[in-house]
Amino acid sequence: MKDERDRTILPEWLPPGAAIVAGLALISTSVLLAGAARAPSREKAMWTFARPHYLMYEPRVKEWNASGHTPFDLRLLSLPAMERRMMASFLGDVPCADVLEVERRGVSRTFGGPLESVGFVDLTDTLKKEGLLEEINAPSFSPWTTRGRVFGLPHDVHPVMLGYRADLVEAAGIDVSKIETWEDFARVMKPLMADKNGDGEPDRFLLNMWETNQDHLEVLLLQAGGGFFDEHERPILDNPVNVRVLATIATWLAGPARIAADAPNFTAAGNKLKADGYVVASFFPDWMGDIWKHEIPSLGGKMKLMPLPAWDKGGRRTSVWGGTMLGIPKTAVQKPGDFDKLWEFCKALYISDQFMRDLYREGGIVTPVKKYWSDPIFDEPNAYFSGQPAGRLYINQAPNVPMRNSSPYNTFAMYRVVDALVKLTEEARQAKRYDMATLEARARVFLKEAQAQVESAIQRNVFMDQAGGGS
Repeated sequence: MKDERDRTILPEWLPPGAAIVAGLALISTSVLLAGAARAPSREKAMWTFARPHYLMYEPRVKEWNASGHTPFDLRLLSLPAMERRMMASFLGDVPCADVLEVERRGVSRTFGGPLESVGFVDLTDTLKKEGLLEEINAPSFSPWTTRGRVFGLPHDVHPVMLGYRADLVEAAGIDVSKIETWEDFARVMKPLMADKNGDGEPDRFLLNMWETNQDHLEVLLLQAGGGFFDEHERPILDNPVNVRVLATIATWLAGPARIAADAPNFTAAGNKLKADGYVVASFFPDWMGDIWKHEIPSLGGKMKLMPLPAWDKGGRRTSVWGGTMLGIPKTAVQKPGDFDKLWEFCKALYISDQFMRDLYREGGIVTPVKKYWSDPIFDEPNAYFSGQPAGRLYINQAPNVPMRNSSPYNTFAMYRVVDALVKLTEEARQAKRYDMATLEARARVFLKEAQAQVESAIQRNVFMDQAGGGS
């Protein structure tokens, strides 16, 4: 979820083979710290990287401990520290927590070797036996799945909508119900870009987007049906969908049809630009509303949500951004009964009506457990979004969230596509060529280069044949 903006201790671009070497180098320092993080012998330990999660879980873990169950010691670690110690445990004989809450980019790093080397317990058969594969929204499993096996219990769905300045839009007499596609969005919203102060520049831009924002780029690629890898974890960076998306984004960012500008997320400067109306619309996963409510309270009652415009009529109106899971390290299962105790705790924490309500009330996050989607809590008006039932709007999009790939090279590939978009946009600005035919031709060239870089990195990994990620 929102804490994905934290940085990990190992570079995002580091290939899994090199990450293994680097991880082993970290073991000697991690082992000195690991003992202090372990709870007393009867207690089990859970680590999370997200402070909002920790505050939500703390009273519930206390209730669990008071009820006579095997007690748990809940610890909050920084994301880099937790991932470092997780990898040290998986790669060497270093103690770890019994339950780990991990975000998607950290989990993908554990999938770089043979299936049997994954450090988490394989939950697939247990999930099938208990009917949870049907009970939980299917796309929510995809970040925790490799080679058909599931290694985590999903925390969320994280559908993406557009959050837009309803005060500005409605004052201009614009009807957003007429917007079905991205082409519609640019045309219908265009009056908001008028140059009323006469400085030769639009007074505001329609979309919060810039070529170096990898999160926004991934949202758009996934929505369009593109991405970085196919279902067999083979790289597909230069596929036609990606070509079209990059070329289109280039027209949004540069030239006479420009509609987008940068109002950076999670920064004071970006928040000021948003509050001033510099950008009309931003990408809103379900957790983003909670961020804005606390960081930009002045926009309360001025914002509304709408489905993402589709790439084509009748197409997908949402995407996905972020994700978290609960996993059980293999090191925590040493004797009969260990797994059952840990699994019951995981389910009590993630799959309950109380957790569903806490998750939504305290973070704006909708549950992946489908039987709770009819709960009236999701129909409650949200004051920040001008009284809209935000939860219901997100639930309506949850079944349409795109599947994702869990390749250990996902982040590396994503940055190569960002590089391609940067090159494409800069070249278009210099040449002043913004027609789609030219942009698509050049996008193919840059994406072909990115494809070759990812294929080369994969081929250098001696484990990838076993991992199923060969090209």
